[in-house]
Amino acid sequence: MSQNKLNIEYLHFSYTINTIIQTHDLCAWCVSEDINADFSSVKDINLQSELFKDKLYEAAKTVVETCMEVRRHESVLVIADPSTSEIGQELYKVSSEISENVLLVIMPFTRHHGDEPPASVAELMRNQNVILAPTKFSITHTKARIQACKDGARIATMPGINSKLFASGGMLADFNSIRESINRFGVHLRRRKKVRVTSPEGTDIRFDVNPKTWNKEDSGICNRPGMVTNLPAGKIFNNLIEGSAKGDLYIDGSFDSTILSEPLRFKVNEGVATDIKGGPEAQRIRHLYAEAANLMPSKDQGSVWTISQFGIGLNPNSRLIGNALEDEKVLGSCYFSIGLDGSRIEGNHSGILTNGIIKEPSIFIDGEPLVISGELQI
Repeated sequence: MSQNKLNIEYLHFSYTINTIIQTHDLCAWCVSEDINADFSSVKDINLQSELFKDKLYEAAKTVVETCMEVRRHESVLVIADPSTSEIGQELYKVSSEISENVLLVIMPFTRHHGDEPPASVAELMRNQNVILAPTKFSITHTKARIQACKDGARIATMPGINSKLFASGGMLADFNSIRESINRFGVHLRRRKKVRVTSPEGTDIRFDVNPKTWNKEDSGICNRPGMVTNLPAGKIFNNLIEGSAKGDLYIDGSFDSTILSEPLRFKVNEGVATDIKGGPEAQRIRHLYAEAANLMPSKDQGSVWTISQFGIGLNPNSRLIGNALEDEKVLGSCYFSIGLDGSRIEGNHSGILTNGIIKEPSIFIDGEPLVISGELQI
């Protein structure tokens, strides 16, 4: 299939999905969802609809102009799926006000976070200056995203985003201010590698990180080739040294974009979760990871329970709502990623990578307190 034919088919699908969405009663949807306090105080349904549309447009302008700093000569690819086509259309519209080289594609749903996009979409990603990816499942940790960055694209992924989230919460933060906070926080991480995290629920876990690999770019400002950010942004994070994590990990906020009815309790030894307890969510998660492991090469299957990444939330506008994209940025919270993403598996295999949030942790690095009971100390 030629690229021109591919583009036409994706754009036609995009138009069809958008037409379907516009036939729904958006005003009634806004009322039932109570987008935010500004809308709930407005009794006129038509006015609520207009306010919601204004918020969508405002958020899209923030993404395109402030976060990505799109320029007139640049190519922009917007990747959405059937659940995010409304956001995709808004990003397409705002980007088109700046550049004439903008493409919107609606790809099929992938199965879970870290699953590779279709080969045709991955090929399109290799020829762009800017990629905006509001999708149900994350493409951040995919070979396609990594290759696109190597080819010079700067990319904003928005896994799990929906119209309500896009128009409120962490997306309305001052991302320039968050960048300053991340830089200030990062000073205290230099030349330090031993991390300890505790929590009132029972977490007491220790692990090592490479002091040189703290990621301090998730501020939402993504203006240089090869950069990647999640939106809404606002965290600082690092990969754990393989095999170094040991202790008890109690996830009490959310896991895999689900608010927990009771904490998930993991025993961790040599960097791997060896046991999990915690009600119906624990059973669901065991099944999810077993299913993912069956799709991997046998030599990688045991790694699905690897405690792979640690991050600290620094976005003052984010709230714990049961959406990983927002939850992991809540100011003073922290998260642990569990799993093995597709970029670390040989061959054309997908991985699995999900985040668990601790609401009010205490975090120490080489003995220095960074966060105490959810309150920043620096």
